[in-house]
Amino acid sequence: MKLSRTAFAFLAPLACIDLAVAEQESSHGFVEDSHLTVLNRNFYFRRDYAHDGTTSLARNGTKPVDRRSDYSEEWVQGLMANFTSGFTQGTLGFGVDAYFYQALRLDSGGGRAGLRLMPLKDDGHPEDSYSKAGASVKMRLSKTELRYGNLFPAVPVFWVNQVRLFPSSATGFMLTSDEFAKLHLDAGHFTAKGSVDSSNNDDPLALDYGLPISIDSVSYVGGVYKPAQNLKLGLYASELEDVWHQYYANANYVQPLSDTQALTFDANLYRTLDTGKKLASTIDNTTWSLSAAYQWQGHTFTAAYQQVDSDEPMDWIGFGTMGGGVALANAVQYATFTEANERSWQLRYDLNLAAYGVPGLTFMTRYLRGDNIGNEDSDNTYYTSRYRYEGNDAHHWERDIEARYVVQSGSAKNLSFRVRQATHRASTGYRYADIDEVRLIIDYPLDIF
Repeated sequence: MKLSRTAFAFLAPLACIDLAVAEQESSHGFVEDSHLTVLNRNFYFRRDYAHDGTTSLARNGTKPVDRRSDYSEEWVQGLMANFTSGFTQGTLGFGVDAYFYQALRLDSGGGRAGLRLMPLKDDGHPEDSYSKAGASVKMRLSKTELRYGNLFPAVPVFWVNQVRLFPSSATGFMLTSDEFAKLHLDAGHFTAKGSVDSSNNDDPLALDYGLPISIDSVSYVGGVYKPAQNLKLGLYASELEDVWHQYYANANYVQPLSDTQALTFDANLYRTLDTGKKLASTIDNTTWSLSAAYQWQGHTFTAAYQQVDSDEPMDWIGFGTMGGGVALANAVQYATFTEANERSWQLRYDLNLAAYGVPGLTFMTRYLRGDNIGNEDSDNTYYTSRYRYEGNDAHHWERDIEARYVVQSGSAKNLSFRVRQATHRASTGYRYADIDEVRLIIDYPLDIF
């Protein structure tokens, strides 16, 4: 039986639970509970290719190597309007959500584009502007909601990308339920996607790592259980049609030490096995990460370790030109440290200046290193056709620095400034380039009603 049918068969009975106090009973109406928000986003992105590296993006792909640019750069202004209706009154509530996004290129060119803030024309030059719109319908019974349309799923086995100007999207069904105390449940079935730099919402599903293939559907079921205030347990399963079954487990535990100190432990595990027509060839992958964080006042110190136990890389669902999200400790700004057999570690430091009288100002820096990469023993013809590692001696490192400030009051309340810098270096034979990049993101959210 298909996972999608199993998911809905498992969760459908939740909609029949008759609670004395239910979410739907508190509905004020379709119009009365409606909200319209607008997010103004200004995004500057520059990536320099180190050690005589060049880019093959945009127009560079048509040029000889010695004429290609050694950096990419885009600067855009975006507007994201999101309308969320309330639910009609009654036992069953109905509603509609919609969004409209508009982007305007401020600076870039055919030799500098390709960072996925703006779509490219057929000749490799970036568009001057583009827009994206979508909508979904929703139904609520008690504390269970069913939605269909253009949605933004964010579960560990199917997670839209949110690191460019606009988020990616997916088209299909999504069911969420909070009927039971301490237990949140999810299920979904999706048949199409929209990329971060595309106006479409009906492109075929694809992979993040692998060469482009068209995939008909993805289905998932799972949830998060909180048996105690400081403990969360997550479990999800998904089926990417004719590609894989993917399973995910998570445990997160917080141990308070005092009013100003705490320890946090987090463990993530993915298990991926090929299925059906095996469109991505044979897959038998286990990837996991462990992290421990110590918080003292405004300081947080984190150490993490991640391991790929497979001759194939850890892969997840992609959204055309960009991959989706993944719940692993070492999947960071530029690299994800998920190559075949890769092991990696991370040291991270966070500082929240609110503890020292400057609320809204935060700082983060981290260093990661990965090695032991190799797939020369892999039987998978799909991934090795994309890239082959020999000798298990490929290695790389990444350093990230981020500062963010959010205005706390006044007419500019919630205006935020975010600067992200990344440096990546690798040995000969690693598939990603040596880069230095900077991202400056200014967000100004407005509540219209």
